[in-house]
Amino acid sequence: MSDPMFAGLAVRLTEDQFTSVHPDAPAVPERARRTPVADLRLRAASNLRAVAGWVEPAPRRSCQPG
Repeated sequence: MSDPMFAGLAVRLTEDQFTSVHPDAPAVPERARRTPVADLRLRAASNLRAVAGWVEPAPRRSCQPG
């Protein structure tokens, strides 16, 4: 049940797959990793924001004559 058309298609698809990356292809630069200081600053800011949410006064609920 071998068909020459399918064999040729398989060879072409295999060549396309394995020759898809060329030596002169542009490379995507790796993203810069954050420094430990940046991670510390991010965690400190997050914690300070959480504390600020706890101590923030609630809005007044009084009626003002209009």
